[in-house]
Amino acid sequence: MSQPTLPWMGGCRCGQVRVKVSAPPLMTMACHCTGCQKMSASAYSLSAAIPSEGFEITQGEPVIGGLHGASRHYFCPHCMSWMFTRPEGVDFFVNLRPTMLDDTSWFTPFIETFTSEKLPWAATGAPHSYETFPPYEAFDGLIQDYGAQAAT
Repeated sequence: MSQPTLPWMGGCRCGQVRVKVSAPPLMTMACHCTGCQKMSASAYSLSAAIPSEGFEITQGEPVIGGLHGASRHYFCPHCMSWMFTRPEGVDFFVNLRPTMLDDTSWFTPFIETFTSEKLPWAATGAPHSYETFPPYEAFDGLIQDYGAQAAT
């Protein structure tokens, strides 16, 4: 499915924190790990890897919640919506929760991770599945494949 024209706008549930996306995602994902299940209160969390230079907070100031380690999970300080994550050791993208975007009609997960921890009934329809994370050497190919698919 092709993506809507950039930029994309979005925000938390209460609207106090707003974001702008001006670069297309590198890839979209669903994570089945038990940590994401607990953070999202769902069977999995969804994310879109947005290049850092294409992600901007335009209103409000998110706070760190969830894990307080090297990976930082950012939330609205008022409604506590889990908005995005800055993964440990990765500075070139931000994992935005795509449900924060005003238009989510384009989103489908391209990969799913931690299927080893998924709930037995959970299904995402993602074309690529991994028991944990994809091997590091697979990322370049996955990003290229996602870009080709997103352009159609």
